[in-house]
Amino acid sequence: MSMNIQRGLIAGISTLGLMTGAAQADQVINDDLIVNQSLCVGNDCVNGEAFGFDTIRMKENNVRIGINDTSNSASFPQNDWQLTFNDSGNGGQNKFSVDDISAGRTPFTIEAGSPSHALYVDDGGRIGLRTATPVVEMHMVSGDSPTMRLEQDGSSGFTPQTWDMAGNETNFFVRDATNGSRIPFKIRPSAPTNSIYVDTDGDIGLGTASPDAGLHVTRGSLLVEEGDSGAPEAIVHVRRTGGGAGLDILKLQSDNSFEVLFQNDAPSAVVDVFKIAHTGSEFRILNQDTAGTTEFSLDADGNLSLLGNLTVNTGGTSASFPDYVFDPEYELMPLAQVEAFIQTNGHLPKVPSAEQVSQEGINVSALQITLLEKVEELTLYTLAQQKLIEELTSRQ
Repeated sequence: MSMNIQRGLIAGISTLGLMTGAAQADQVINDDLIVNQSLCVGNDCVNGEAFGFDTIRMKENNVRIGINDTSNSASFPQNDWQLTFNDSGNGGQNKFSVDDISAGRTPFTIEAGSPSHALYVDDGGRIGLRTATPVVEMHMVSGDSPTMRLEQDGSSGFTPQTWDMAGNETNFFVRDATNGSRIPFKIRPSAPTNSIYVDTDGDIGLGTASPDAGLHVTRGSLLVEEGDSGAPEAIVHVRRTGGGAGLDILKLQSDNSFEVLFQNDAPSAVVDVFKIAHTGSEFRILNQDTAGTTEFSLDADGNLSLLGNLTVNTGGTSASFPDYVFDPEYELMPLAQVEAFIQTNGHLPKVPSAEQVSQEGINVSALQITLLEKVEELTLYTLAQQKLIEELTSRQ
């Protein structure tokens, strides 16, 4: 049967329905319905509709496609769904949504005006956000700081908190959007490989992919940045700003004795390994290249032991050393005045008293210099006495 004949039959049936008063009756087709041309559904379809390339067109002011699942067995899925095109109310939203009618939810919405390829899934299953050429599983494109937000909204009873992860030409960063948009974590472009590395056993490498300690820092040649004074940067720099007095800047704590090792790997190094150790009863510095000999130890009672000599820098000048006593212009205190000072104060001039020492302690370096000054003064007193003895002897 030709298409014209089919259309004539449909028109005749419709006219018959109007004549018989059956215009409002539903039309039930008990066999397959095949439309060889385009199909328009809706109150606003018109005779002679210009379909263009549309195969199916829906025209009216509230377009909805409803899916009513009539399954009546508990073991079969039976949710009802709906495709919604635009809100129905005045001033509503222009959008396309997938509605879960049974649950009263809208799990998927696209607003009108969304950019091209706002959501794109390629043939490899990769998802593009604002790109039709995703090159990884999730590829996000933006002209300024593409950002992903993680928001805990409080709906489950937990304190609301929002984090952002973003990247641009200056940093990749994590932003605490809830607390003043602070940025606790940054990575600058061109940072070297393995700048931060966490191994399978929890060891952290900074500059190395094979950390052999809880924290392993490896650095190549130290660079002087533009504008610096010329001194190379430190490998580890700890600096505290603000805070109260007495706070620890660096704290080493262990449930048992522990050691800090200093090792020079240079072939020409005279001392290859020094070790700082805390044994539980004393603090030690050892030279591991001398069979672990303890060069320095400080016990819990404050007793200090040194294997070698103790050298103190007096400031790099000779003016503070008591050779000035032998200067011809040095005014040596007469012995009578020394005697009077001792009788009044109970100690030598310039030497701290026992009470002062008990309250303030002793500056060992200053005391040594003062004692040397007294020895040199005593030498002058002795030489003067010797001259007097010789003079008296010569008169006999």
